[in-house]
This record gives sequence, C-alpha cells and structure tokens, in this order.
Amino acid sequence: MKVFQDPLTVPGEVQGGVLALGNFDGVHRGHQAVIGEGLKLGREQGRRAGVMTFEPHPRRFFQPGAAMFTLTPAPQKLKLFEALGCDFTGVMAFDAKLAGMSGEAFVRDVLHGIWRASHVVVGYNFFFGKGRSGSPQLLSEIGREIGFGVTIVSPASDEGEVFSSSAVRNYLRAGDVRGAAGVLGYWWTVMGTVESGAGIGKGLGFPTANVMLEPGQDLHHGIYATRVRVDGRRFDAAAYLGRRPTFDNGIAKLEVYLFDFDENLYGREIDVELIAFIRPDQAFESPEALVRQMDDDCARARAILAEVNEADPMRRYPIGRVMVERFT
Repeated sequence: MKVFQDPLTVPGEVQGGVLALGNFDGVHRGHQAVIGEGLKLGREQGRRAGVMTFEPHPRRFFQPGAAMFTLTPAPQKLKLFEALGCDFTGVMAFDAKLAGMSGEAFVRDVLHGIWRASHVVVGYNFFFGKGRSGSPQLLSEIGREIGFGVTIVSPASDEGEVFSSSAVRNYLRAGDVRGAAGVLGYWWTVMGTVESGAGIGKGLGFPTANVMLEPGQDLHHGIYATRVRVDGRRFDAAAYLGRRPTFDNGIAKLEVYLFDFDENLYGREIDVELIAFIRPDQAFESPEALVRQMDDDCARARAILAEVNEADPMRRYPIGRVMVERFT
C-alpha cells in the first residue's frame, strides 16, 4: 500500500481512483463497510481504490487541550488499511487551512481538482468542511454535477447495535475487550515503545515490558490476557494496567509480562492485543500476597489464550483474519 502524506500533490497513478473518505478512528466494522464498498467498486471498475483520512483528528485540532480516547493512532490506522487491501492512503493534514475550507470547496478543489476521483464513498454520518457545511447529500449533488459517482453507506450493525467508535471506547472503559473486538472485528491493540520502569515486576519475578498509553486512553485498570507482537513474532502474555497501589500509586502504565520470553525489549516497538479482562486492579497487604495473585493471574491468562489461539473468534472478520494468519 502506498501512503501519501501530502494529498494535495497526488501522482497520476492514483488519480481517477475510488476514494473512501473519513476520519476512521478505530477502523471498526462500520468503517470497514465504507472502505470495503470502495474496494469492491475499484475492482469492478478496474481502478485503484483506497482511503483519504485526516491527521490529527479534527477534534484534536479544535480542542487541543481536551483529552480524547484515540483508538487508532496514525501508524496503527495505516496497518489496518493495508490489512483491508487498500491500494493507497492519503493522509491529509487537518490544519487551519483545511479547517477554513468550505465543504463545497473541498469537494471541487481537492476530491475533483486534485484527486480526479472517479467515485467517492462515505458513511451516512460523515460531515466535513468549515462549520460542517459538507454532507453526504452535498457530495452527491456536486458529484452528479461534475460527473463522479458517490456512494453513501448506511449504518452497519449487528443484533441491533450500530458499530461506532463511541461504542468501542465505552466497552474498553468498562474492561469489556471482547465487546470492543466484536465492534472492531479485531482485537484492540496498544502500540508503543517499551520504556524502562521501576523494576518492581522484575523484583517480584515477573519482568515486564512497560508501555505508556496515548493521552486520553482511559482503559479500565486491571489485569488482562494479551498477545504481544514484536519483530514479526507473537507471544502470549499477561498485562497489568494501573497505578500500582500496593507500591507507589504512580502514573498509570501498561506493564506486560511475556510468557517464556527472556529478551531485552527496551526501546523496541511492540503491539499488545487485549484478549480478555481477568480482574480489576487492587491493593495487596504485602508483595508476597501480590505474587500469589500474579501466579493465579498468569495461569488464567495462559488458559484463556490457549483457547483463543486454538479457535480465534476474530478469524471471521477481514482484519482479524489477516492479523491472526500473519502471526501463526
């Protein structure tokens, strides 16, 4: 997949293609329906098909000091687009210039004037342009006038639940990672660089790889069964997210203990898939009591992961299937 960080200068090889347009935070199953429709149209028309998205998220631009639970930081979002089979992605900087552009100008000057899009696909609730002046309906009207196709994708749902980024965030805040995965179509993943810690885990016999969450990612604190991807390999693991109330009640970190692993991960990039929530965070009366609980937590995590690895429920979904097969 080719990535264009400056979608205002587009090479001729992708002009005239099919564009799926959106912020796509989470790339959940509703987003995948939009992108999938674009890819299907591209195959039918013999054209390249891909995505145009925006970084940072417009909410971060308009409310720079406000906390926002970002589900998929840009590098992760690109991995997911590639897993879906996109030919290209245009990452458009959401800055003052773009924020001041009317919806009509964006369609005429960018989608048509620069990208020469043959077809544009959007979700039913995608609004764009200054003052949210651009709507799916406006896009359709201008498309008919200029001569490019527009498809508006209806809400995607399962058993009455409409897939949305808000639903995923709510599940994760409650510790329901299986519920979040059902909306996403893959296990929600934390990407990060391993940092040095206080050495508490190592001192207890459970050396951990420590990763900071993105600001605003207020995931439920506690113990999780996880899988860790590092350098093209995957390892089962147990993870703790919290402030270590037994010791210092400090800054919350994700601390991951990889089973049967003895390499130094400091400074390396890892992906941590959250598979199951085991128990909430708590303070213990002594380090010895904590170690006994950690032994139990790890045993439960191993059992859960053995079952999931045998028959991963995410195989039924496009991204989930790619992620599972890539590391098996």
